[in-house]
Order: sequence, then structure tokens, then C-alpha cells
Amino acid sequence: MLENREEELTTVRVQDPRVQNEGSWNSYVDYKIFLHTNSKAFTAKTSCVRRRYREFVWLRRQLQRNAGLVPVPELPGKSAFFVGSTDEFIERRRQGLQHFLERVVQSAVLLSDSRLHLFLQSQLPVPAIEACVQGRGPHSVTEAILHYAMARGRRGDTAGLPAASCASLESFPYWGDFGMDEARPESPERPAGHGVTPLESPECPAGHGMTPLESPDTQ
Repeated sequence: MLENREEELTTVRVQDPRVQNEGSWNSYVDYKIFLHTNSKAFTAKTSCVRRRYREFVWLRRQLQRNAGLVPVPELPGKSAFFVGSTDEFIERRRQGLQHFLERVVQSAVLLSDSRLHLFLQSQLPVPAIEACVQGRGPHSVTEAILHYAMARGRRGDTAGLPAASCASLESFPYWGDFGMDEARPESPERPAGHGVTPLESPECPAGHGMTPLESPDTQ
């Protein structure tokens, strides 16, 4: 008698590009990553986070370093000579980032990397992800993901639909606390080394334009 096993499916979407800190010298575009799955490989079955391009670059570098001979999908390229509007550039990048993640989550080898799971299912910044993976953070990988999922649940952020707002983010000690050059001004009084706390992200303008000071290649 054949055993009836449910097919494992994972849906990942990159959506809703938004300009953060618009009009300032450190403006950038980030993207909502919505994930829904029944795969046992994931701790949370539904998640919703926001990430920027440079975080994708870091992720791919780490995946390639740990995957050995297994090829890692390419990211959309950095083009200083893109011809077209800013909106067109952002949309092409969004499509490329989604294609990248769709291919990544199909690889059993890449799915074994804890950094990928923290990237997709927590709002920890890059230095905090590294600290967590290396056992130097306040939570284990699983605890960090579950903590984030429960925090979003308490705030009523139901990401069961692709159109979920993804408004509830976690604030870890900001990037400057980890020796990085990118501060997290939404939690300036937060001491370094403390656990995660749910915090709403600021509402951003609906427009997708970038200021002249922003370079798409590094965002």
C-alpha cells in the first residue's frame, strides 16, 4: 500500500519595493520577502521580512562559501549604465531577486545553511545573523525565527496572503553596535547585546524614485 505523502511546496515572493530614508544621503530601496511553505526544512511556515540589495549580496557570498561545488544562482547585476527610469530599474531588480530566491529554496544543499533561514524568516541584520549562527547571540537560530514569528503574531500581522503589509519588524541592536557603518535610527537608545523586540517600521512614501545621492549599485 502506497503511503500518501503531502507534496512539499515553498512559495517565495519579492514584492513592494520601498524607498527608505527618502531625501537623505543614506536613502535606499528595500523589498518585502513573503514566504509560505509546508516544507519541514523551514521553522516557520509563513514569514514576511524586508531586505535590501546589499543584504542579498552578502547572502549569496555566504551561500557560495558554504556550498562547496554546488552552484549558487546569480543575483541581478549591478549596472551603472542602466537605460530607463528608476521605476524600471527597481522592477527589474525585484524580478531578479525573486528569481534568485526561487532557485535557492529549491536546493537542498543551500537550504541547509542557517544564514538563509535567518535571512528569510527573521529581521536580524547581517552582523546579528552571523552572531546567531556562530552561537554568540541571545538566541539560537530556531529561537530567533520563532521569536520573530510570535512577535508578528502578537501584533496581528497575518502574512497568510501575499499582499500582507509586513509592517511588523524586529529591532536587533542596530548595525553600528556590530561595527557596521549602517545605523538603525529607529532604535537609537537600545543597548547592544539585548534580545529582539518587535518594532513597527516607519511608513515610507509610495514613490519609488531615488535621490541623486543614492547609487543603485550599492543599495
